[in-house]
Amino acid sequence: MTVILTSRPIYQGWLNLLMVDLRAANGDEFERHVVEMNRAVAVLPYDPVRRVALTVSMPRTPVMLAGLPDMMEAIAGILEDEPAECARREALEEAGVQLGDLLHIGQIWSIPSVSTEKIDYFLAEYQASDRIAAGGGLDDEQENITVHELPLDDLWTMFAKKRIHDGKLAISLMALRLRRPDLFSVPVA
Repeated sequence: MTVILTSRPIYQGWLNLLMVDLRAANGDEFERHVVEMNRAVAVLPYDPVRRVALTVSMPRTPVMLAGLPDMMEAIAGILEDEPAECARREALEEAGVQLGDLLHIGQIWSIPSVSTEKIDYFLAEYQASDRIAAGGGLDDEQENITVHELPLDDLWTMFAKKRIHDGKLAISLMALRLRRPDLFSVPVA
């Protein structure tokens, strides 16, 4: 069994970077970097009557550094309170939609080899009248969010053609398709 010997901070800020010393069962000792991050939430609001879903896009520095355009994403944010309440707040801030009941579809580690971040995933029904604000994010966070309301069939086609690059959106869309195949007319590729 591998055990942790020591853990020391290398950087502390919005995220923390640790160096962790470990010992394997055979006695070998080695180091691993760990990025400590807070838990997060992701939610995919969908309208079952109109068969659309709300997604967002925004400038992401790592994506820009790779020379790529903004990508379609699920609504998400860092956990500040209870996960469902956080998902509702993020949906209102980012997409201007007021959500009621949420379906918790699971908690998934983002990158367990490197990061402590875990994301609670939700699906949430909404209707057109629940869009009570413009969205776009909070001004003081400089998120520059663009809101997209897209047909579920279009999103599934984008996924099938490998044009959805956000893991949160891919996981949420697959979970919705699994639970509500009646909302999709595009066949599974």
